[in-house]
Amino acid sequence: MSTESSAGETGLGVRVWNTVLAYIALTKPRVIELLLVSTIPVMLQAERGSVDIALILITVVGGWLGAASANSLNMVADADIDQKMKRTERRPLARHAVPVRNALVFGIVLAALSFAVLYFGTANSAGERSFLPSILVMITIGFYVGVYTLILKRRTWQNVIWGGAAGCMPALVGWAAVTHSLSWQPFVMFLVVFFWTPPHTWALAMRYREDYRAAGVPMFPVIASDERVTTHMLVYTWLTVLTSFFLIPATSWIYLVVAVGSGAWFIYMVTKLYVETRRGVEVKPLKIFLTSNEYLALLFCGLAVDAVINLPTISSYF
Repeated sequence: MSTESSAGETGLGVRVWNTVLAYIALTKPRVIELLLVSTIPVMLQAERGSVDIALILITVVGGWLGAASANSLNMVADADIDQKMKRTERRPLARHAVPVRNALVFGIVLAALSFAVLYFGTANSAGERSFLPSILVMITIGFYVGVYTLILKRRTWQNVIWGGAAGCMPALVGWAAVTHSLSWQPFVMFLVVFFWTPPHTWALAMRYREDYRAAGVPMFPVIASDERVTTHMLVYTWLTVLTSFFLIPATSWIYLVVAVGSGAWFIYMVTKLYVETRRGVEVKPLKIFLTSNEYLALLFCGLAVDAVINLPTISSYF
């Protein structure tokens, strides 16, 4: 084999690999971490004391495909503004690594696969299937792309408040995959993520304020003062923590300790940011972004451990 042929094959291999990486990037792999954090613990809580590894894996795969679809279609819709923001200018469509039409087809195919995996893979022990998990994922994709990305994101500062509902849906999907129904408990966790999303996202937006301004996206930190933003962040942080307490009766002392301890820490960190902002001290909002991730991980991991160990619930003592 000639040197020229080897170089050509090497070059082709590199291009194929780069294309594969570009399609993976369309799915926003790091964002999908929230799916794992919120789906698995809720599934364990739905059937306390039992761990169905196969069902968990199938649900996570189906949910991942749905989230990957939503993220890919989101990039199609946001291709124009992604080119204007330093934080997103290296995304596949922004740098033309993937044709827009291909990304659109990719997103639609992922949605179809998600629907099929969740419908056929979440049958109960009697072999009965339910459309509920699949339908919930389709609603998530439609809401994230159609309502948040195409309507809210560029029109109102409340975009992440209402648009954040899409990120709360894994809790409902996980519960529905186990029980083929819904209950008050997954809705509590839905609301936890719903109230958690604004302070989490606004902390990031404070850090990349100029990016959003350049792209014409009216994120709250773009149109409001830091003092006003951190005030709202503190309110939503309190709502997040207080909402997490509503699940305490259905859990044991393990979740109780984790919810109170991690919640107090989260409130303290956001309060510190609020106080420093009012004093005019230079702040590091990205630290709150990371703290919010750690808080949610602690809370849901606490719920998972609590459900697996399955100690008597708080309500059983009364």
